[in-house]
Amino acid sequence: MIFRRRNGGPAGRRPGPDDVVSPPEPLVPPTPHGDATVPPAVRTAAAWSWRVLLFAAVGAGGLYVLAMSKIIVVPIAVALLLTVLLVPVRGFLEKYLRFPRALAAGTSLIGLLAVVAGLLTVAGGSIVSGVEELRDQAVQGFETFVVWLSDGPLSLGNEQIEGYLDDILDSITANQSSILSGALGAATTVGHVVAGGLIALFCTFFFLLDGRSIWGWVVGLFPSTSRHRIHQAGRRGIVTLSSYVRTQILVAFVDGVGIGVGAAILGVPLALPIGILVFVGAFIPIVGAVLTGAVAVLVAFVAQGWVTALIMLGVVLLVQQVEGNVLQPFLMGHALSLHPVAVLLVVTAGGFAAGIVGALFAVPLAATINTMVLYFHGHDKFPELGDADSLTIRGRPTVPVLVARSERSLVGGTTRDGGA
Repeated sequence: MIFRRRNGGPAGRRPGPDDVVSPPEPLVPPTPHGDATVPPAVRTAAAWSWRVLLFAAVGAGGLYVLAMSKIIVVPIAVALLLTVLLVPVRGFLEKYLRFPRALAAGTSLIGLLAVVAGLLTVAGGSIVSGVEELRDQAVQGFETFVVWLSDGPLSLGNEQIEGYLDDILDSITANQSSILSGALGAATTVGHVVAGGLIALFCTFFFLLDGRSIWGWVVGLFPSTSRHRIHQAGRRGIVTLSSYVRTQILVAFVDGVGIGVGAAILGVPLALPIGILVFVGAFIPIVGAVLTGAVAVLVAFVAQGWVTALIMLGVVLLVQQVEGNVLQPFLMGHALSLHPVAVLLVVTAGGFAAGIVGALFAVPLAATINTMVLYFHGHDKFPELGDADSLTIRGRPTVPVLVARSERSLVGGTTRDGGA
């Protein structure tokens, strides 16, 4: 019996011309099943999708926790801002006046409270002296507006105007319960503000007194291999936050003085309270300047008419242009490194998430996180700080990761390359 190969030739020899050669069997690709039937682009999109959803869920959970504990979180954030503002004052008292650390911290905090109380006292006296005049001018302006409704292009009769006024009064009467509940809610909010203020003052004092030890405890919660980089990133974040606070105070001061002096020159009542309001509102970028400037223009319109209001509007726009195009880029450009579009989006998101408080803290928080994340990715915005500074956590200083690995390998009896 002669055995033939698959190609038709006998076994052990090459096929000859008389041998029947069968064609080779075609290669049939395996039938895809399971994940192989899904295109690679769809698999990649799905992998990214569940990760994005996971991050979104974690972020939403974190925001919910912060919202539930805002009576604690907001005072701590305020205390942190006050601390970075008062650290130079405390350092001056320690270095030049030889104050002990506790006395320097307490004196710095008391000095800040004295300045704030002085501003509130002056503003309150100005409001008390000018509110009666403003009220009379507002009443006169309202009467002029009513006369314009009847004699102007609308030509409304007295009966129609009285009917509209009666409707407004009826609406207020029908919503008395809502107004009362809103007043009670405002009283509760005032109580929360007082409690939060006390917590902020308490935290500020201890941040000034023992801030490095508190930061060391926070860093000690992380794995030992990452503590050094977290500490260095935190140092750079604090520098960014300090630059923001000091620069924002200077910018707000320029805004308040410029608009307040302009209102005083025009003879607008409540010029000093307007300046203080602009100073406070300037800490909310973009939005605060617009709102406080609108208040200044409105007061000018009520007090002295539309001509003075237009001049006041020109003063507000001039001051804000100088602040936005000269001071902000010159003083904050390197510290923040945030595009104006990013600032606007961050302020808007913070306002929607947490109201005025969210808008106030959105920009410094975003700038600090941006600096720290860039450092983790190898971009050091403040290389002059260096990496020599270290924390002592539970008796051991933080060291760079490579040094820590080599020390662990030497303790275990081997070098980094595995030798004895």
